[in-house]
Amino acid sequence: MRFENCSIRARLALFISIAVSMLCIVFSIALLFALNKMATQNLTQEVTAVGELTAYDVDHGQVVNPLPPIPQNLIRPVQVVDPQGRVVAATRDLQRRPLMAHFTPRSPRRVATAVVCNSVFPSGGCHIVVAQQVYRNGDWTVYSAAPTLPFFVYPGVAALLIAGTVVFTGAVAYGARHTVASSLKPVDAIRAQLDHIRSTNLGRRVPVPKVKDEIYRLARSVNETLDRLEHMLVEQRRFCADASHELRTPITAIRVQLEDALLAAEDVDLNKLCDDVLPSVERLQSITSGLLTLTRFDAGAPCERQPVDLAELITLELKSHQVSRRVLLQLTPGVTVNGDRAQLRQLVCNLLQNAQRHASSTVTVTLRRENGGTRCGRDVAELEVLDDGAGIAVDQREMVFQRFTRLDSARSRDAGGIGLGLPIARLIAERHEGTLTIRDSDQGARFVVRLPLNSRPGD
Repeated sequence: MRFENCSIRARLALFISIAVSMLCIVFSIALLFALNKMATQNLTQEVTAVGELTAYDVDHGQVVNPLPPIPQNLIRPVQVVDPQGRVVAATRDLQRRPLMAHFTPRSPRRVATAVVCNSVFPSGGCHIVVAQQVYRNGDWTVYSAAPTLPFFVYPGVAALLIAGTVVFTGAVAYGARHTVASSLKPVDAIRAQLDHIRSTNLGRRVPVPKVKDEIYRLARSVNETLDRLEHMLVEQRRFCADASHELRTPITAIRVQLEDALLAAEDVDLNKLCDDVLPSVERLQSITSGLLTLTRFDAGAPCERQPVDLAELITLELKSHQVSRRVLLQLTPGVTVNGDRAQLRQLVCNLLQNAQRHASSTVTVTLRRENGGTRCGRDVAELEVLDDGAGIAVDQREMVFQRFTRLDSARSRDAGGIGLGLPIARLIAERHEGTLTIRDSDQGARFVVRLPLNSRPGD
């Protein structure tokens, strides 16, 4: 099984096991090194004590060969060398053997220590050799030795450390796996709940653990995402239902008119039939065009930016359309924004058509420069379209920006709107880092667009 295919529990347990085992190994090596150093020091002191006993005999002229017995706990190889460098006495294991070492202490220190590896010693291997000088009619030297200690000092200590490393590593790995498994239980619950959530039951939510840790925040984020998805799905379904309803009305009207014409084909006036069908076709064209525009905006269609003179744009838009109400213009020249000319023209067109549809007699269009305040950071272009109609209630002002939403009474269905003009206008304003809102007025509806002015008006 490849490592990347392992579960998080296994990977964490493996990583922790390796880390703990490495730490245990390092600790064991350090401990063995310290024990070896301490034991070697003790052994050197013991060898020195053996040499001191023999040196005492040399100093008092009591040297015999072989050397007299040494206490059982201090038995070590010992040699006594006279001033001429001859071995005059030795322990039984070194009889008739050459010198165990060739170094001597240097004054004023009368003791020297070194590790010697040669075949003088019956046991072979390396030995710690301590040389002590005694003055008696010349410099006599007493050599005492003991085999060096292995690195692990005692086999039992090494075995204990190895067993402890294995047991401790296993215990830590088990504990880590168990802890990670317990910590990830909420994640399993979240995953299981997500597996059961479908588009038909988006009302379900994942469980949120009580402990406010990273998994708690993950569960909160997942639930917030599900809230947004549910809201978007509801909006999509409502949008599809409204679009189907809006499309069905003109299609039904066209079908009825054509069926009536087929029933009495000889009495049908073709010109009159076309005049009757054309409004429904135009309505279909408006709905599909609006839906296509919304789809492009929702998909994040690019917005080409160039300097646009709003006063010139508004004047051009009014000349290209027939107006059914009197239009009063109060335009400040030279108000330039940076944006997509076609989209900005559509924004102005939608606002003017809406105002023309609901005005009693007059529509007032005002364009001016305004201070953007601290939030905007620069001046803005403020476009105001005011009609003298019935107006919009305060609690219904945001509703008119919802797709396929049309108000009753004065803003009725008979007015000819399809409920997409204002939502498209607001989207265009927002795509240009601006806003479209409805503000209070003495009479009628007052739509206000605020767009950032072009920072380089000379472009």
